[in-house]
Amino acid sequence: MGRLWDKVTGTRYPDRAIKPLPTMELREALLVLGGPDALFRVRHAFPKEKADLVAERRIAKLDLTVKIRLRLVPGTREVRTLEEQWGNLSHEYSGSRQYGRGGSTRIARTWEFQKGPDGRRRMVETFRYDSRDMRDPLRNAVLAAGWTWRGVLFRW
Repeated sequence: MGRLWDKVTGTRYPDRAIKPLPTMELREALLVLGGPDALFRVRHAFPKEKADLVAERRIAKLDLTVKIRLRLVPGTREVRTLEEQWGNLSHEYSGSRQYGRGGSTRIARTWEFQKGPDGRRRMVETFRYDSRDMRDPLRNAVLAAGWTWRGVLFRW
């Protein structure tokens, strides 16, 4: 079930030509991603989170919190990731908060009618959220460092 399971969990492997970076250099590269201009922040994990680093983003408009816990495993040169979401996870706005885990792609947009330069009404996007905006930079940094990005669903 190897490669099929990798597809389900979102596991990606680096190119074989890339020499793996040391653990501390990878950790620093990931922490830099959550800088002041980033959409999300990357911080050291608390002991109860059972991870090395945590990337998190809060989207107030959707009442949604997304966290990606990252555990660095130097022996196998892999980063085990667990993606979690808290908030209104359904398409209906019921007001109840739910918990979900796993690497699903979620996109939300809000549109409004506005008057264009030619005087006609047109639809303009006023809000956009895409879960890949957080996951992709983290995954790309891990792969560029020569490490494996391994998604985890059940065991942490």
